Amino acid sequence: MTNAIRILGLDPGLRRTGWGVVAIDGARLSHIAHGVIAPRDSLPFSERLLMLFDGVAEVIEAHAPHEAAIEETFMTANGSSTLKLGHARAAAMIAPAKAGLPVAEYAATVVKKSVVGTGAADKTQVAFMIQRLLPTAGAATADAADALAVAIAHAHARKARRLGTAA
Repeated sequence: MTNAIRILGLDPGLRRTGWGVVAIDGARLSHIAHGVIAPRDSLPFSERLLMLFDGVAEVIEAHAPHEAAIEETFMTANGSSTLKLGHARAAAMIAPAKAGLPVAEYAATVVKKSVVGTGAADKTQVAFMIQRLLPTAGAATADAADALAVAIAHAHARKARRLGTAA
C-alpha cells in the first residue's frame, strides 16, 4: 500500500465514541484498527469531553490518518441530550482539526446507504456489512462498526468526487 490514504472515522457519543481507521489504495479498502473511547459516567462533564478529545488525539498519533470523517449529530426530542451529544461531537472533531487533518461530515443516512445500501438500515445491518467489507475487523462493537462505516462512506465520497472532477 504505497499510495494508501488512511481515513479515521468517528461515531461521536458522550458515553462511547467509536473510532475506526481504514486505508484505501485505489479500489482496495482495508481495515487498520478500531475501538471505543468510553469516559466514565461518574466524571465531571468537562473531564469526559477532555477524555474524548485526548482519546481521539491518541488514535491519530498511533495510526497517522491523512483524513477524518465524523457522523453528524441527529436531533432528538430531548434538547439537553442533543446539546450534550453536540459537545461530544465537537470534542471528537477538534482533535483531527488540531492535527491538521481535513474533517468531513456525513449524515447517518448517508453513512448507512454507503455501507448497507439503504439509509434506513439499523445498527445490526451496519455491523453485519462491516464484517463482510472488512473481515479483519472481526465482530466490532456497534460504536466501532459505525465509525468504520463513517470511514467507508468517506472513502466512497472521495472516490465519487475524484471521478466527478475527472469527467
